[in-house]
Amino acid sequence: MTTPQLKPRERDTIIQALSAGVVPRVGLQHIQVGRSQEIQELIKDLDRIADSGSTIRFIIGEYGSGKTFFLNLIRQLAMQKRMVVFSADISPDRRLHSTGGHARALYAEMAKNTATLTKQEGGALPSIMERFVTEAVGAAERNGDTVSEVIRQKLFQLQDMTGGYDFATVVSRFWEAHDQGDDNMKANTLRWMRGEYTTRTEARKDLGVRTIVDDANLYDQLKLFALFARQAGYHGILITLDEMVNLHKLASSQARQTNYEQILRMLNDILQGSAEHIGIVMSGTPEFLLDTRRGLYSYAALQSRLAENNFARNGLVDLTGPVIRLPNLTQDEMYVLLEKIRAVVQNNGNPIPDEALTAFMAHCSDRIGDAYFRTPRNTVKEFVSLLAVLEQNPGAQWKDLLPEVNPTDDSDPQDAGTASQEDDDELTTFSL
Repeated sequence: MTTPQLKPRERDTIIQALSAGVVPRVGLQHIQVGRSQEIQELIKDLDRIADSGSTIRFIIGEYGSGKTFFLNLIRQLAMQKRMVVFSADISPDRRLHSTGGHARALYAEMAKNTATLTKQEGGALPSIMERFVTEAVGAAERNGDTVSEVIRQKLFQLQDMTGGYDFATVVSRFWEAHDQGDDNMKANTLRWMRGEYTTRTEARKDLGVRTIVDDANLYDQLKLFALFARQAGYHGILITLDEMVNLHKLASSQARQTNYEQILRMLNDILQGSAEHIGIVMSGTPEFLLDTRRGLYSYAALQSRLAENNFARNGLVDLTGPVIRLPNLTQDEMYVLLEKIRAVVQNNGNPIPDEALTAFMAHCSDRIGDAYFRTPRNTVKEFVSLLAVLEQNPGAQWKDLLPEVNPTDDSDPQDAGTASQEDDDELTTFSL
C-alpha cells in the first residue's frame, strides 16, 4: 500500500511532537514501523464493530514502548472507517467509577475529545448531532413522513435501554431547537450530551429530562451513543483510554476494586455480545495488568478472563484474546524508523547518508544498550534534534555532532529526575 504524500501541516506536527517527546496526532502513517500483526488484529476489531459487534482490548507495554502511538494509530484507522472516536487519559480525577464526580469528569473529557474524520482534533459532537438531523430530514423527504416521526423511529430501540428515554428526548429537543432556531436550547442539549450538567434539577428545568450523565451511568451512556452514532450514519464508536496505570496507583483499595468491577462489567458485556457497534481499547503497563496486589490480576474474575494462552510461548503469539502485548522494536525496525523520520524532517533534499543512521544507532547502543530500541522515545527525540541542527546550520557535519548525542533509558520513570509521575507517564509514551 502506497503511503499518502506528506502534507506540510503533517510534517510540522510530526516534527514538533517528536522534538517534544510526545506522539503526534496526525501523520502517523508516515512514521509507522512494526506492529503489523497487532494492527491487523485491531482492524478486524473495527470491522466487527461496523458489523453490529463489539470488542474490548488491553494494550500492555512498558513505559515508552509505544502504547500511545498504537492508540492514536487505531484512532485514525477508526475514523477512516467512518467511526466516532472517544478518547481520554485516566487520571486521579478521571476514572471509570467514582462517587465524587470522577467518572462523569472522564465522560466529559471523552465527549470533549470526540473526533470524526472531518473533526480529527476533537469537538465533533455538534457536527454528529447535525448529521443525525440531516439524515432524518433526508429520510422524511424520501418517505413522506415528518422529521419528528423519523427521529422517533430511529431512536425507538434506545428507549428500552438504561437511560435511553431521556437520551432520545434530548436528541428530539436538539431537532426542535434546530428547526426553530433556538440556539439556547441547542446549547443545552449539547451540554447534556457532553456530561456537563451536574444536577438533575437543572437538566429537568432546561430540557425536561430526569437523568444526567453521572458516575453511575458512564458506560450506559456510551452504549446509547454507539447506537445513536449508527443512526447518524457512522459505523459505530471506538473508545480509547490511555494511562490506565493510574488506576493501579490509587491509594484506596476500595477505589481500585470498584474501578476494576466496572472494567469487568464492560468486559463481560462485550464478550457476551450484549453491546453493539462499540469498541474499547485501554492501555497500561504490565504492572497495571499483572500485579496481584494492586493490578487487574488482584481481581480474581478479571485475572481468569485476561490470563494469557498457555500455548502462546517460545515466540508463539495469540492475538485473539483481550490482551495484546506490544513487542520491542527490532534493530531492523529501529533503522526503518530512523529512515522514515529522516524522510519527514529532511524532505527538502540533502538528507544525511545511511552511514549516519548506522553510526547513530551504534552510538546509542554504546550509551544505553538495547534500551534505545526497547523504549526509544528519548533516542528519537535526540535524533530529531540532531537533524534540526543540521538543517539550520548547513555547514555543520553529523560526524562532529554525534558525540554530543545523549540518549537516556526512560523505561523506568522512577529514574526520570524530579518530574511528577503523571507528567513523566505522558512524556514516555512515544514509540512505534
